Amino acid sequence: MSGAEDRLLYQDRQLKITVCAAPGPPSVALIGEIDASNSPAVAGALASCRQGAYIVVDIGKLSFIDVSGLRVLVMPTLPPSQRWIRLHNVTPHQRRLLRMMGWYYEPRAHHLPA
Repeated sequence: MSGAEDRLLYQDRQLKITVCAAPGPPSVALIGEIDASNSPAVAGALASCRQGAYIVVDIGKLSFIDVSGLRVLVMPTLPPSQRWIRLHNVTPHQRRLLRMMGWYYEPRAHHLPA
């Protein structure tokens, strides 16, 4: 995500969070590393930009994420239908971690009758 519409939500020595408020749900990009030292700030930043049913979070540029960060993004204590974060650009390594934790959820496509 880049461009004049990006707004900085949070930044520390490890992580930068930006949001692009375009038509539709907010799009958030996470760049860097999430661990126990900044996962509470990540949770707060993501909650601050929630406006509708969900936000889209691009995690393709995360170089590291620990279990505390995964919990923030996946919200495993909520049923899938109540999770308001939709992950985008999930890397194969991140997908593997989510599957190992039992937290990988892929919504089923709804097909309309022909």
